[in-house]
Amino acid sequence: MISYLEFEKPVAALEARIAELRQTAQGGDIDISSEIRRLESKSAELLASTYKALTPWQKTQVARHPSRPHFKDYVEKIFTDFMPLGGDRLFGEDQAIVGGFAKLDGRRLMLIGHEKGNDTQSRIRHNFGMGKPEGYRKAIRLMEMASRFGLPVVTLVDTSGAFPGVEAEERGQAEAIARSTEACLALGVPMVATIVGEGGSGGAVALASAERVLMLEHAVYSVISPEGCASILWRTAEKAADAAEAMKVTAQDLLSLGVIDRIVREPVGGAHRDPDATCALLGKAIGEELDALVGKPADELRQIRAERFLRIGA
Repeated sequence: MISYLEFEKPVAALEARIAELRQTAQGGDIDISSEIRRLESKSAELLASTYKALTPWQKTQVARHPSRPHFKDYVEKIFTDFMPLGGDRLFGEDQAIVGGFAKLDGRRLMLIGHEKGNDTQSRIRHNFGMGKPEGYRKAIRLMEMASRFGLPVVTLVDTSGAFPGVEAEERGQAEAIARSTEACLALGVPMVATIVGEGGSGGAVALASAERVLMLEHAVYSVISPEGCASILWRTAEKAADAAEAMKVTAQDLLSLGVIDRIVREPVGGAHRDPDATCALLGKAIGEELDALVGKPADELRQIRAERFLRIGA
């Protein structure tokens, strides 16, 4: 069952009416198939026009949709032979950041990403995708392993930000994020990062400092959440929509600014309406980017990353 967002209420009303008519048609003698088709066409047009004109704040809501595909969904639908690797060899295992060996259409690679969970129990277990220091240190360990074995690195970023708790700060959260960012930039193998949902602050950058950065069409990527920005600037989170507009959080804005390199199209109505199609489109895009990078020497890959980030804001 689809969970509708606030701005989708007109679409929800139409689809509810269609469902009622279908139920009526099953038990009645009157042919209302033409009316159902008319409403279905109207609903599809309304959905398409709504998603074509989303505001940055509405895109933020779509990026946070609870039914949006998460790391485990992409693993199941895009990658094969996934072998998870755990622990940072220093403190413990962080389930907000997951990684391991995998294959994409026969290409061997290291896959790392944030996992938010899809129900209350799994969200608590994965800490809502908010990584702790041990999660970022695990990512560093896996990137170094990938470099040692000559495997490209693919990351799937989906986090509101790194975990801000006291215990995370006590264990060196800022240092772990900085080291993870450094590890990305120093990799001697190809790296492709994709923002699949929320790309929040340093918690996202730590896994997205790649030579190719992709974003799903309705994902968002920012230095702080719109609510956090509004709380600082206007002393109220109610200005989050204004903050999202000013911050340029959308894939379209970030592509024009040179922060990302490519937008991966989502099905009409967002990734949560058709996860299978979303995964197919994303898998194809990642494969194309890997093919363009494989074979380049380590020094050239590092130079590409350095030039890419130095160009931002120039």
